[in-house]
Amino acid sequence: MTALLAIGDEPLELAGIVAALAESEGRSGQDGAIVTFLGLVRNHNLGRSVRYLEYEAYEPLALKAFERIAREIAARWPSARLALHHRVGKLEIGEASVAIATRSPHRGDAYAACRYAIERVKQIAPIWKREFFDGGDVWIEGATANPDDEQARQEAVRLACA
Repeated sequence: MTALLAIGDEPLELAGIVAALAESEGRSGQDGAIVTFLGLVRNHNLGRSVRYLEYEAYEPLALKAFERIAREIAARWPSARLALHHRVGKLEIGEASVAIATRSPHRGDAYAACRYAIERVKQIAPIWKREFFDGGDVWIEGATANPDDEQARQEAVRLACA
């Protein structure tokens, strides 16, 4: 069975993540919504032509961050459940770097939980992105918020519920 929370170098399989989420609690027929999100490598950023990306992560801490995000979602949207996978290594244009699926009896909670998950990944997961473009490369992102920073968490809620 596919893990609900994972990080690794294999291509992401959204269908498998969705299926794992459905099987995780034996709630067949109880949910009315599944929302998915795939973050893709795009061919441009900040006016530069991107060739490819490389992601690095501190896996044990990244998984703890994913677990924390799942707990926060359960506290805010009790009926929603989360599956979250992030890829590391070299990714080509068009490949998925992150896959998120949420399930809930109601679509509003599933949408909000999915948006919240990606916002919190960007805030607290120790995952770094290196962008390779024509003429060079640069590290461009990584977690910047303390996981206990309530203001950052509230910003993620605001974005999720906007």
